Amino acid sequence: HTVEEAYEVADAAGAGDSAKLLDELGDLLFQVYFLSLLLEEDGDGDLEQVARAVHAKLVRRHPHVFGEVEAHTAGRVRERWDEVKTVQEGRAGIFHDVPASLPGLLQARKLQRRAVAAGFDWPDLAGPLAKVREELRELEAEIARTAEPNPETEPDASVAHEVGDLLFTVVNLARKLNVDPELALRSTNARFVSRVERAEELAAVLGERWSELPLEEQDRYYEQAKEETG
Repeated sequence: HTVEEAYEVADAAGAGDSAKLLDELGDLLFQVYFLSLLLEEDGDGDLEQVARAVHAKLVRRHPHVFGEVEAHTAGRVRERWDEVKTVQEGRAGIFHDVPASLPGLLQARKLQRRAVAAGFDWPDLAGPLAKVREELRELEAEIARTAEPNPETEPDASVAHEVGDLLFTVVNLARKLNVDPELALRSTNARFVSRVERAEELAAVLGERWSELPLEEQDRYYEQAKEETG
């Protein structure tokens, strides 16, 4: 429930719907309060302790705000954040605090940021761009080896492996470009929905059902919708 409520908060914020955001924040706050009550019942803490802990964490992890350390860029702020977490909290391994339950894109981004904090990063864009091309070639080679699967069959393990490598590398390229891959993909999803819905409308004007048309006709309406919607 907590994860679901968090996504609904994100959707409301992204849509710029203040009324819905207020409502969804209330639902999420309820989850925080409920989980805090469970902690309190077990004698492991309470809501006040949660608030004090996050306050202490913010002060500890932002010495450029609450202390004398300087960080003039957003990148340096992030580096300081990771450095402080590692040094002050004595974490075992640079990926120690990356939850396994995170969505794939977000988890990949966090893993890569931890690696960057340890100095493991491409010096410029040429590296990740070349890596994307390399991973795409490897995927194409696996597809050529296995042939295109039927819709009912399980994916080939090697193909799935290469798809994962390609996605991870694209996330790394997005990080290097200061692009949030989750937000970028959501934006693309929204554009796709808008274009398909407009294509359906254009077909309906001429008495046609877009979903029943041949691919060539569907694509023609889609391209027209793309020109209209951007």
